[in-house]
Amino acid sequence: MNLTAIPRVDRISKNDFITQYFKPQKPVVIKGFIEDWPAYTKWNLEYIKAVAGEKIVPLYDDRPVSHEDGFNEPHAKMKMADYVDLLKKEPTKFRIFLWNVLKEVPQLQNDYTYPDFGLKLLKGLPMLFFGGTDSYTFMHYDIDLANIFHFHFEGKKEIILFDQSQNQHLYKVPYSLITHESIDFSNPDFEQWPALKKASGYKTYLEHGEVLYIPEGYWHYMKYITPGFSMSLRAIARNPKNIGKAFYNIFIMRYFDTLMRKMQGQKWIDKKNKKAISVTNEYLRSYN
Repeated sequence: MNLTAIPRVDRISKNDFITQYFKPQKPVVIKGFIEDWPAYTKWNLEYIKAVAGEKIVPLYDDRPVSHEDGFNEPHAKMKMADYVDLLKKEPTKFRIFLWNVLKEVPQLQNDYTYPDFGLKLLKGLPMLFFGGTDSYTFMHYDIDLANIFHFHFEGKKEIILFDQSQNQHLYKVPYSLITHESIDFSNPDFEQWPALKKASGYKTYLEHGEVLYIPEGYWHYMKYITPGFSMSLRAIARNPKNIGKAFYNIFIMRYFDTLMRKMQGQKWIDKKNKKAISVTNEYLRSYN
C-alpha cells in the first residue's frame, strides 16, 4: 500500500480549513483545537467510569459478519465501570461504537462545544467510541458518507484512510460498506491480497486532544495501540453524488442486504466475500 502521512496543523482558521481541506476533500489532523474544552483536561477513562460506571454498554469484537447477527447487534454487554477495568487490565477485542453522548450521559455535553468548521454539524449525533489494546474496526465507510470530525481522548490510535477512488484495490464486499474482513490493514499479506499493493491512501496516529477530519465517504480503519476513546461529530455530505449514494445506501442497499440474509443466510455472506475477491482479482488482471 502507498500510504501518505496525513498533514498535521496547529489549530486552523475556518477559511483555511474550507479552502485547504474541505473543498479538495483531503484529511487533516488538527492539534491544539480543543484545549479550551473542559473535556480536554477532564476526559479520560477514569472520568468516564465515574460519570457512567453504572451504564450497561454494548460491546463489539472483530468476529466475522454472520447472517445471525442483527444490524448493529452487540456481541456482549457489561457495565461501563467493568469495561473500563477490563481495558486497563489486559488487551481485549471488545469495543464500543456509536454510543450517543446526549442519550446516555447528557452531562458530558457540558464538557465540549460544537466547533465552527464552516459546516453544519449534526448536534443530535455526538458519538463515542472505545477500544482496548490491539482492538480494531474493519475497514469501512459510513452509510451516509458524512464529513466526520474525530476527537481523540486518552491513549494512541492508528488510522488508515482511503477515498472512494481506491475501491477497486480494496476487495470491497458487494452490497456492503466494508472490505473483506480477513484483511489486516496494519500488516497486510500482499501475497493473499495483491491488489492492495496498488492502493493509495493516508495514515496517521491520534493522541489525546487531536482532531482528525475524515472527508465524505472515506474508508477508515482504526486500531487502538493503547486503550482509549474518541468522539465523532458529523456533517452531512455536500457533494450531490455522495448525497445520492447515501440515499441509496440507507433506503435501498441496506434493506436489500437484510432481505438476502434472511432468504439465504450464511450462503449470502459467503457469496459476497467470494465476489469481493473475484471482482478485485479480475480488475487486477485487466490492470496489469
